Amino acid sequence: MPLLEDFDFQLGDGLLKQVDAQLFKEGMRQLTAGVTIVTTAIGSERRGLTATAVCSLSAEPPTLLACVNREAGAHDPTLQSRVFCVNLLATHHSELAAMFADPDKSAERFESGEWGTLESGAPVLMDSLASFDCVLGQTMRAETHTVLTGRVQAVRLDESLQALLYSRGEFGSFKS
Repeated sequence: MPLLEDFDFQLGDGLLKQVDAQLFKEGMRQLTAGVTIVTTAIGSERRGLTATAVCSLSAEPPTLLACVNREAGAHDPTLQSRVFCVNLLATHHSELAAMFADPDKSAERFESGEWGTLESGAPVLMDSLASFDCVLGQTMRAETHTVLTGRVQAVRLDESLQALLYSRGEFGSFKS
């Protein structure tokens, strides 16, 4: 069986259709997802971005996956430093999530919140629901993004918090 990277999308004339990008985005906005801030550091320079395209990849060894837009300010520094932290946001982080999503606010991102480090030196949001401190594993270029795998080196948890969610263009939470 061929690997995904070997798969050729040239399936033949008319078999592979391009869906309208706006319709695709509107459909994906219906998917509720947990909100994270992915951070990295090179020396004293810290970078980060808001991301919802993050998931567990493997428990043995503990590995996660994050998709990062190649135009994001944290993209290249993450590849250079080869470390990153995925911080799962809690309900009280909606303003911080919006700030890390706004490219015009990159200079002030780390002025809010309590930041520390674990094993890798990547910034850890100390009052997050969970933080996964990672060493960069494999990468794969995928259209406008790079898929990163992270070998988890440390985990910090606060199970007393509720997760911040993103759905239909808004932040919210799950009420049970």
